[in-house]
Amino acid sequence: MKKLTLFVLIGIITLSGCTSGPGLITVTPAPASPGPATQTPFEPESPSEAPTLTLEPLASLLPPPSPTPQVTLPRPRYQLQVGLNYDTQSLSVKEIVHYNNATGQALNELVLAVVPNLWVGTFRLEKIQIYELLEPEYKLDGQRLTLQLPDQLPPNAEITLQIDYTLNLPAHSPNPDPNTFRPDIFGYTVNQMNLVDWYPFIVPYENGWILNDPWFYGEHLVYDLADFEIELNFSNPANAPIVASSGEQEITATGLKLRAERMRTFALSLSREYQVSETEVNGILLRAYAFPLFNAGNQAALEATRRAMATYSELFGPYQHKTLSIVQGDFNDGMEYDGLYFLSNAFYNLYDGTERNYLVMVAAHETCHMWWFGAVGNNQASEPWLDESLATYCERLFYEKNYPEANDWWWSYRVTFYAPEGKVDIPLYDGGGFTPYTNATYRRGALFLEDLRARLGDEAFFAFLKDYYTQMNGKRSTRADFFRVLAKHNTTDISDLLAEYFSQQP
Repeated sequence: MKKLTLFVLIGIITLSGCTSGPGLITVTPAPASPGPATQTPFEPESPSEAPTLTLEPLASLLPPPSPTPQVTLPRPRYQLQVGLNYDTQSLSVKEIVHYNNATGQALNELVLAVVPNLWVGTFRLEKIQIYELLEPEYKLDGQRLTLQLPDQLPPNAEITLQIDYTLNLPAHSPNPDPNTFRPDIFGYTVNQMNLVDWYPFIVPYENGWILNDPWFYGEHLVYDLADFEIELNFSNPANAPIVASSGEQEITATGLKLRAERMRTFALSLSREYQVSETEVNGILLRAYAFPLFNAGNQAALEATRRAMATYSELFGPYQHKTLSIVQGDFNDGMEYDGLYFLSNAFYNLYDGTERNYLVMVAAHETCHMWWFGAVGNNQASEPWLDESLATYCERLFYEKNYPEANDWWWSYRVTFYAPEGKVDIPLYDGGGFTPYTNATYRRGALFLEDLRARLGDEAFFAFLKDYYTQMNGKRSTRADFFRVLAKHNTTDISDLLAEYFSQQP
């Protein structure tokens, strides 16, 4: 354990208005959301029918006690002041974290994910502060930063952290074997700089802190929704790169102000080479960023995203943000972040001018992750099928709606060619390699949803998906949630499907 001398402030918000011990110096009432209306006390049906009060019915004549007001706590809020030197691939960051304890229990520690610390020499912690407290203890081990609180943080209370650090970005690993290690998105190439999972963030708490170990493929992190305010200042504003980002942008004299609400992640990609195209759908601004000579692919990715956005909004419910960025990634991978996704360089190189290729197909896939991952979250390590199976099946829905003549091609090219095997609900760590994992989670997941649709019929199937999105929007879903909502829309026996596709029955 390491100790720092710190300047500390903890703001407490409780319903009771009581302090919890030394060091907790600010006490203010929590903003309560309106509770149910208090019931009207008993009145007789008419003045002549006044009841005779006896001990036995007395309790039933009194108004019930008012329900305890429920507190709607603000989401975690991240404020970052960033000084960025594009040419040296380095950042200096002052980060303020406002965290409200919505766990329902007192906390003795906070756990933050510090993913950049997985790269040697990349992350340097300069200072941690919690106002009005001296020398809190912390331990930084790999991606896990554990901060011991000198006093308990009560339920419904708020704490404010300041974390100062620097980042010296790593170079991308060139074409790693996906069975050995996934491509590095975080870092830089000669063409771009990518900031993904680049800031320390407090991980979700659910019977313990949820911070899974990284793996050779797939995604391991789990996120709460949060709000972001980022002030990005360039060391050389006159030669600043073009910035693709989650959220909304405002130009300043030295850089940009970036803002987003209800985001799982906040990602940025920067390059001096980007060619930018944009369009709108349903009032949402779509921007596509690609390197020179890839204008045709950039337009195709933008159009596929526009069509996919319209399709999924109609089928599931509205997209939650005002912008979405599509970025050509200088690596061989496609990857979603909330409000921004990457498409592999290889997809642009192989684009053939039609809709029957990976560029269009994966654009539809990654766009769908804005619904299944961004709006409806899940544990991507223990239950990756909850977002990947649905996003893969979204490709089928995209082609059915926009290019129905390509449906048979999609099934053959994307799914049946691989003769996929395995159980859909396999955890990330039991995948047995990249291809067996994707065969089970992505391709078999799509087959399950197709069979489920046939069994339920289109009306019930799409009513289920829309209801599932509505109920779980802004939350983290589990298999129990998926099958709970499904049961409301299913009147058929699907036990054979569950036995075929799942290792665990609901």
